[in-house]
Formats: sequence, C-alpha cells, structure tokens
Amino acid sequence: MEKINYKSIERCPVTATMEIIGGKWKLLIMYLISNDINRFGKMSMMLKGISKQMLTSQLRELEADGIIERKIYAEIPPRVEYFLTRKGKSLLPIVNMMKEWGLAYIREEELQLN
Repeated sequence: MEKINYKSIERCPVTATMEIIGGKWKLLIMYLISNDINRFGKMSMMLKGISKQMLTSQLRELEADGIIERKIYAEIPPRVEYFLTRKGKSLLPIVNMMKEWGLAYIREEELQLN
C-alpha cells in the first residue's frame, strides 16, 4: 500500500470516501440497488431497523453526492426507482470486496464454532 504523508486527516482520500459512503446504511442501500432492489418499499423491508425517515435521508444524500439517481415514472400511483450512476457503479468493486471479506469472515466464524 502506498504511504502518503497527509498534513491533515480531513485531506485524506479515505476520509473523502467515508464522507460519501460512510455510515450504517449507505453501502447497504447501494448493494440493494446494485441487485435490482431499487424501490423504496422493498428497500425498507430488506433493511431491518431503518426508519422511513432515515432511508429517505440516506437516499437523498446519495443522490446529492451523485452516487444514485432517482427516476419517477408517470403512472398512477407514481412509481419511483433508484439506480446507480456511473460514479456509484465505480464504487461496486469496494462493495464486492467487502462482500467477499464478509463471506470469508462468516465461514471462519462458523468453523470456529464447530
């Protein structure tokens, strides 16, 4: 790993990334959207413990940061779906690496229990 001396942690690229995708829900929301779970109601059901207010807030932040886009369909009742933007899709390797690490961690934990 390349070592770079940053004068301030606020100017660190990891900090910049965490400002966009940090927190409990954003990566999970991106993971769901990347797996075609892109409607508010379905996301709300899949993300146990998230309030509708928090989901709305996280979706708005991801949209404001250019990670997702919202498409409103002119139907009755109106239908809204969320999609990853090009910028959002560029984060998928990070999400997938976290998924792979998590799978390995879970397997290791299960082996230790047996």
